[in-house]
Amino acid sequence: MPVEFLSDAEAAAYGCFNGPPSREELERVFFLDDADRALVDRRRGVHNRLGFALQLTTVRSLGLFLADPLDVPQAVVDYLGGQLVIADSSSGVPQLVGT
Repeated sequence: MPVEFLSDAEAAAYGCFNGPPSREELERVFFLDDADRALVDRRRGVHNRLGFALQLTTVRSLGLFLADPLDVPQAVVDYLGGQLVIADSSSGVPQLVGT
């Protein structure tokens, strides 16, 4: 994508998160509605559901996929983990609450 019209700082910031989103942005952009949940719930395994939800909402937020899908603020992971009822979304192997 041509970025000649952007400053160096703008070009470096394009397509990535620039710090954690605000609470309002989390609720607006990273909220999983019924249609999102239907897509996410089709994935097997807690880690796949969380990863799919991260990709889905990252595209919604930034307009593209990240080169490193794990390069998201922890606040986003925690917010999505809470919606998916994941006990500890920060660990390498997320677990459902109550399992």
